[in-house]
Amino acid sequence: MIVCAGNNEVFDFAHPIGVGLIESAINLTRLALFDKPDFLLFVGSAGSYGNHQIFDIVHSKTAANIELGFLQDYCFTPLNNVVSSASSAEVPRETIVNSSNYITTDTKLAQKMLSLHVELENMEFFSLLSVAKEFEIPAAGIFIITNYCDATAHEAFLKNHEQAKKILSEYLYKKEFR
Repeated sequence: MIVCAGNNEVFDFAHPIGVGLIESAINLTRLALFDKPDFLLFVGSAGSYGNHQIFDIVHSKTAANIELGFLQDYCFTPLNNVVSSASSAEVPRETIVNSSNYITTDTKLAQKMLSLHVELENMEFFSLLSVAKEFEIPAAGIFIITNYCDATAHEAFLKNHEQAKKILSEYLYKKEFR
């Protein structure tokens, strides 16, 4: 089953699950309880911490939930904040996608993410992988970069979003992921 966030990030071949960590977790849990898919493929946009260029397409099976306060030593978590659908042999070279309900606009913090081998930012992927793991559903994500995580992140996202959706759709149709 192919899923996407929703709101303005909808694809005709994907089931919307909601925006952010909470909506996506609730709706995906409901889906898994009543119509459990054999496989979940999340498709959507992502911000780059700097290693990927605008309109790059990136695959991942690993997500983190690292809040910016953690990078600034303002908080800690007793929870496991990395989840993966990849085998342990795949994880070291895997692109890690960070998820938060907030968008990073500070390039220094983006560089700290890169130092932790976290390369992308997408609001839903961590909750998707967490739900998938709980229900033992294999899962992955395919992302298109719409912006860098910097002071112009929102403006760049708005400027690039429609073209990014078109490029990602064409890629998925060509690869027959639809």
